[in-house]
Amino acid sequence: MKSAWNEHFKAEPATAADFAADDMLVAECLAAAAQGDFSAYFDLGVAFSTGSHGASCDLIEAHKWFNLAAVTGHEEAAACRAEVADEMSAREIAEAQRRAREWLAAANRAAGLRAA
Repeated sequence: MKSAWNEHFKAEPATAADFAADDMLVAECLAAAAQGDFSAYFDLGVAFSTGSHGASCDLIEAHKWFNLAAVTGHEEAAACRAEVADEMSAREIAEAQRRAREWLAAANRAAGLRAA
């Protein structure tokens, strides 16, 4: 599967345009995730777990996205979710799980509206 991160990887010094592209990359992945692109879930988990590609480091959001990717069968996401969870409190994990459930509920509602 193609990854948006791989398509935009550069081994050159970062420029202002690269930072703008990074911000767009997160926005593009969020839009793709909203459309049901499961690979975007993993990409978002990576961005939030590392604080890269225009995303701030947020382990709750990282866990949420890795969890959503893992539910679709992404094995690497399940391992990443476990690694992130090792750095989180039980309350933070519960919050990440709540956010993942909210995302799934919203996605299911949106799919129902598109089908109607």
